[in-house]
Order: sequence, then structure tokens, then C-alpha cells
Amino acid sequence: MGIGGSGMSALALLLEAEGFEVSGCDLHEPHYDLGTIPFQLNHSERHIDTFKPQALILSSAVSRNNPEVLRAKEKGIIILSRAEALSTLFNKSQGIGIAGTHGKTTTSSMTGLIFLKAGLKPTVYVGANVPDIGGNAVLGSGPHFIAELDESDGTFELFSPQVAIITNADWDHVDHYHERNDVIKAFTRFADGRRENGTLIICAEDEGASEVFGLCSKSRGEILRYGWGKSFDWGAYDINKTHGGGISFRVARKGKELGLVELSVSGEHNVLNALAALSAADVCGTDFSVSAEILREFHGSERRMQVKGLTPDDILVMDDYAHHPSEIRATLNAVKGIYPERRTVVIYQPHRFTRTAKFAGDIAAVLDTAEKSFILPVYSAGEKECPHSSSQEIIRLSKKNNIKPVDFSEALTALKNELRSGDILLTMGAGDVYRIGEKFLAMSHV
Repeated sequence: MGIGGSGMSALALLLEAEGFEVSGCDLHEPHYDLGTIPFQLNHSERHIDTFKPQALILSSAVSRNNPEVLRAKEKGIIILSRAEALSTLFNKSQGIGIAGTHGKTTTSSMTGLIFLKAGLKPTVYVGANVPDIGGNAVLGSGPHFIAELDESDGTFELFSPQVAIITNADWDHVDHYHERNDVIKAFTRFADGRRENGTLIICAEDEGASEVFGLCSKSRGEILRYGWGKSFDWGAYDINKTHGGGISFRVARKGKELGLVELSVSGEHNVLNALAALSAADVCGTDFSVSAEILREFHGSERRMQVKGLTPDDILVMDDYAHHPSEIRATLNAVKGIYPERRTVVIYQPHRFTRTAKFAGDIAAVLDTAEKSFILPVYSAGEKECPHSSSQEIIRLSKKNNIKPVDFSEALTALKNELRSGDILLTMGAGDVYRIGEKFLAMSHV
């Protein structure tokens, strides 16, 4: 149930490749290619009678009181969360688990690509479509299982990796983690939940991850830290941004220079993501020179600073999944670094009422750094509105009076009136805001 989303579709494809008979349903048409897997729109208890499953796997967005779930309970059918099903497969392998509030999709994609191109035949599970690996899931015959792990509901603690990667530990998902320290404790348990003599690879540049490093067990196995300069186990220096996109840097391992890495993706955050992937590949026996050459072929994941197209009037349309203030800031900085001569116009869709209420001021401050920002109503993701959780709260907290409200019906008109030749239209958010950019492109080519 909920097969149309990134994580559930990837799991479904892996299970089908393993030889299971898989079917699925969702409230919306799938965003990802399900191949030959039977799909029915909406949830209904009739699905249980139609498909007669032995097990029902639920997206975290599906309530345990859903009529379809209740029918499965009546019939004694095994009911599993996505994480419970995925961890069963993962924990039987030499798992490489990538966790973090931000950056885990790109880090997982980079790591998966290195292992695939190096001939290690890994199984790969990523929460986004990655054209470089042919989708969001690959079933391999090798011993390694590379998986992006979701911390949003704490279920990443079900996984016991041989190699655990923590890209950062920022406060998010405030519906589950009521205090910042709850996040730190959860990531510490994840770090200590890796296998005996397993490796922890952790970012030294993130405040939360550094706290996790201070708290986690030092006797569990090897710990590798990565960051800027040559003082960490893995470090990046001599960083150069490429005009029009891309970034290069030199890498040192335990202070010794290894060589140059050139990425076609942009942003200093992607340098850190690449360091984590290079470190994981090194731990598993892949030479740095091989990994660095493979990373030159990495073109990014969908909805991660994705260029959607260029209008006849030279307006560049880009899209990014950023929805937390730290992610928005990183994306805006990267875009401005690539295209310093272009004006950036943002249309942002807040994601979840709880996140909006908690971070409204921070979101406003980041959006104020764009030349112009439009903001859509909150994408609820099934949540109910709470105090101070509307888009108007973000607008109220803006210091520059630079954020204007729009809804889907008026967004295209507002953008048409605002945008001019040479601008960037950047759609941002974890909901369906990307559709506006696609419509703007289509409209401009009529």
C-alpha cells in the first residue's frame, strides 16, 4: 500500500526481482515506473480479496486503521512496514546503510554507481529516480546491499549495516522527534547498531553528526570522519567551482593526497556527499582512482538541482526537493555559484504543517536571500493544520517583504509577470511543486 512513492516502488521492484509476486495500490498514480507490477488506484478492502496476499507492506503514510489494513488483519495476513520488510532483506547482506537528514539520496546514488560500475554487482535501493543506475532499485548478485535509510519515523534503527554512513543529523520531522536531542539520540543508536567490527563513516562538518560522534561507542569498530582539509580521515581541499555547473576538488586520506575528483553536479554539499561515497568504496576494496573516475559519470538524481529545461526567452527552469531550511540554503547557494549572472526566482511549497510551524522563521530568512520568492499553500502530507503552520506565517516573518503568496491556479500567471530573460525559475519542495515548472516550460513552447 502506497506503492507509488519512491521508497515503496523501489522495495516493490526489489521484491519482484527476488521472485515474489507483487501487486500494489496508491491514492495517486505512481511517480515511478512499476514495470509489470499490477497496480490499482486508491485503497480498498476489496484489494485483499482480489490479490489474496500473504503479506501486506505499508507505506508510513498509511494508517493502521485503514479499511484495507483492517481487512488484512481479519484474514490473519502478515502486516509489515516498509522498513520492516526492507531491513529483512538488508540485514542478510553486507549492508551499506546511508542515513542523514539531508544528502542521503545523493550519497546513496553516488555509492551505488561506484559499486555498479566497479563490477561489484550490488543491490541498490534509493529514494529517488537515478538515471545513472536506471531507476531507484537494482537487484544485484554481489554481497553488498546499498540502501538509503529513512530516519523520519525512527525505523532506520531496524537496520544493522556493515558500513553505516551519517551525512548529518539536523533537527527535522518534528512530528516524531519533538526535541533536537531526540534526533541526536536516534542517530547515535543507529551508529551503535552497526555490526560488530563494522565501520562508521560520519561527517565532521555537521554539528549534529559531530555530537553523534562524541556519544557513540568507540569500541564497536572503525570510525572514519570526513570534512574539509587534510586533518580528517577523508578530506577535500583545493575546491573549484565550474561555471555553468560542476565542481572539482582534491582528496586526502589520513593526510595523504590521493588525487583529483571532478563532479558534473554542483555545490559544496555534494563534495561532502562524494567523500562519504569514496570512503565507503575504499572500505569495501575499490581503489580511489577507480571510484574517482566513476564519479565523473554521475549526473545526479531527479529532483536534486535538476535542470528541467530552457525557455525560448532564456529562462532556465530548475527543480529541487529541498524542504528543510538547511536544504533550501544549500540549494540556493549552489545555484548562485553556478549561475552568478542570473536572477533566481523561487516558488516554494512548504511540506508538512509541523515542519512549517517549527521552522517558519528559518525558511523565511533563507527565501529572503533569493531575488524573488513565491510561496504555495502547505503540502500537508496527511497532517492536520496546527497553530502558526501556514504559508502566511513564513511571509509574516520575512524581513524583506520579498515573499508573495500564490496558489496553483494563479502561479503560472504570477511567474509569467515576474520572470524575464536570463532568470532562473527554481521550484522547491517535497510535494508536487515541480509540476508548476513543467507547466511553465510547456506554456513557453506553445
